[in-house]
Amino acid sequence: MARVIRVLLVDDDALVRAGLAMMLDGAAGISVVGEAADGQEAITATDAHAPDVVLMDLRMPRLDGITATRRLRARARPPEVIVLTTFDTDENILHALRAGASGFLLKDTPPPQIVEAVTRVAAGEPILSPRITRRLMERTVAQAGAYERARATLAALTPREYEVALAIGRGRTNADIAAELAMGITTVKAHVSNILTKLGLDNRTQIALLAHDAGLA
Repeated sequence: MARVIRVLLVDDDALVRAGLAMMLDGAAGISVVGEAADGQEAITATDAHAPDVVLMDLRMPRLDGITATRRLRARARPPEVIVLTTFDTDENILHALRAGASGFLLKDTPPPQIVEAVTRVAAGEPILSPRITRRLMERTVAQAGAYERARATLAALTPREYEVALAIGRGRTNADIAAELAMGITTVKAHVSNILTKLGLDNRTQIALLAHDAGLA
């Protein structure tokens, strides 16, 4: 039997949670195992329910979504986090992704795409809404020295790891990378794991951000 993806819903609006629960519980292979009304409750609910994926709002009382994401992703066995919000400012996007979120979707995203996002993120592939992807691709390096720091960080990789990192920056899946670089998917996964460990990153999205900061993707 295929593994069921366990999902935790975090939003201070009970109606939003109810709508998401109805939608996701009706999708094959997904089970909503808990709900939380703020970031602090999200941490407690994660302890109780061990979700695979957390759908996280940003603006909530007591503890905001970005701080909660950072704390959850710092765990030894962290859940994947998809930010689902109405606020798509550059600051929110980058802070959420750098905190370890594997996805960033807007609340007007069609239900089938939210279901797809949960499935893909649970499988280890990050996902961003098309509007967010365009914003990131068009964004120039805003912080002084970010370009040089990103280049210096990537220089620690082997030539093969470097190629894989650039492919991730271009949005390639493991299968795409395997085909482009003539290697097995298992080898690609090993390279990705080595990159994350060597650079001290949490997920593929952060590799992509590093490649963008370096001007290479």
